[in-house]
Amino acid sequence: MPSALPDGEPMPEDGALPPHALAGAGDRPLGFYLHVPYCATRCGYCDFNTYTATELRGSGGVLASRENYADTLADEVRLARKVLGDDLRPVRTVFVGGGTPTLLPAAHLVRMLAAVRDEFGLAPGAEVTTEANPESVDAAYLAELREGGFNRISFGMQSAKRHVLQVLDRTHTPGRPEACVAEARRAGFEHVNLDLIYGTPGESDDDWRASLDAALGAGPDHVSAYALIVEEGTRLARRIRRGEVPMTDDDVHADRYLIADEVLAGAGFHWYEVSNWATSEAGRCLHNELYWRGADWWGAGPGAHSHVGGVRWWNVKHPGAYAAALAAGRSPGAGRELLSAEVRRVERILLELRLAEGAPLELLAEQGLAASRRALAEGLLEAGPYREGRAVLTLRGRLLADAVVRDLVD
Repeated sequence: MPSALPDGEPMPEDGALPPHALAGAGDRPLGFYLHVPYCATRCGYCDFNTYTATELRGSGGVLASRENYADTLADEVRLARKVLGDDLRPVRTVFVGGGTPTLLPAAHLVRMLAAVRDEFGLAPGAEVTTEANPESVDAAYLAELREGGFNRISFGMQSAKRHVLQVLDRTHTPGRPEACVAEARRAGFEHVNLDLIYGTPGESDDDWRASLDAALGAGPDHVSAYALIVEEGTRLARRIRRGEVPMTDDDVHADRYLIADEVLAGAGFHWYEVSNWATSEAGRCLHNELYWRGADWWGAGPGAHSHVGGVRWWNVKHPGAYAAALAAGRSPGAGRELLSAEVRRVERILLELRLAEGAPLELLAEQGLAASRRALAEGLLEAGPYREGRAVLTLRGRLLADAVVRDLVD
């Protein structure tokens, strides 16, 4: 089942933000994340805030239905307009995620985007992305999305090998994601991403290379490659605990990452975040960069998280409770956190160190600077950028990124 929400102070019923949250807002980009919480089936490794029809039956009524969802989400976009008041920033990025957004008709996703455009306007050249399950779209669907204003799409490929997909409980067939890339290109999508997962129990190095080769052969300009994380409470965690499938160890994850970086770099892709590669700066995911750089974004939908000017908040998780709050004229926010200057400093280090540009050394406290010097001596940080005042991970440092970060923020 989905993971728990964090603790925090209560959210005001009208969703109002403290005045300091909008101070200097004009200097920060604004993005929107639109969460679609529906899936046809739950993948064995997933603990995202998503729901199948069976999980919703009898617990949300008409309020939680897919048919009404686009209009319900548009209500939160209108609430955002009220809360942000005189903030006249146009939206720089829109990202529709889930769940499986493409379980909804294309017209519904376009309607959700239109709500953002109508209330806030889109900045020139705004990036507009949706995630998509390869089996839930076809050429006509993609053409309708493109006509409606989407210009970037991210397909969940995960693997090219059938036995790996079976362990993950993925429902698409091998070859379909690659076909989707071609269909998206014909529909006019400028930017296409393929999501891959490595380290699945039973996957071999050759399986992983085959997946990378298949992804590159499809012609995307962006690839995301994530190590499989086995979350407690998922079906995959239970299967591993019962001994039905083996757990993949950290050394295997490291080997697979090295393979990915070698293969992707050889094909002209450049890493710009530890788990993300693009063929050009234009091909990067600008929306994710908002997160990594601590910009402002409004997350609309059940369980969605938001951040504006040092205030972070999150919505109630269940689609029925979410819709009921909006229908009653209340914010669906379940709680919020006012981030201190120290928390924001630490989070900048945590996030920016994962980027190819790295984090400024001036963010580090005395102990963190000492740790950075040790990391430099151990070959975990690049020497050139370090001399210029930035901590940038080497390839070896990327393999140990979590440990490096922990040392630098202590």
